[in-house]
Amino acid sequence: MTDFAEYVTDIVHEPTQTDSPGFDLTVAAVYEIVEPGRIDFGGGELDAAEVVPHASEKRDPDDDYEWWTLRGGQYLIEYNEPMTGEATVTLQPRTELLERGAFHPTLDVDALPRVPLSVGGAGLKLKENARVSTIVGAEE
Repeated sequence: MTDFAEYVTDIVHEPTQTDSPGFDLTVAAVYEIVEPGRIDFGGGELDAAEVVPHASEKRDPDDDYEWWTLRGGQYLIEYNEPMTGEATVTLQPRTELLERGAFHPTLDVDALPRVPLSVGGAGLKLKENARVSTIVGAEE
């Protein structure tokens, strides 16, 4: 069995993130896309989309972590755990995310970019450090 934890750093809580097959990644930030990016044929007019952090708040003043309230739409999520660069991993959304009407694409990556998150019409409440994705395969 592969120890996927060897491919990431800054792990939030390894026993929890490895308690099922694969390795769970946690959300550090959520961004809204506020201005479109540009993609052209040759790359000379390639421009990043303008993003801003999505506001979060504590449900209770004594809470340690904040929550994002996401309406239906598109966002970008950023993970707490950067990759070591020693493998290309397959990343997929966790079942818990899918069952709440949200998803992101399954990706093969050797670095963890911001990942597009689609949220269904009813929205989603997402807690800081929530496990949203799972590394399910690796190729060195």
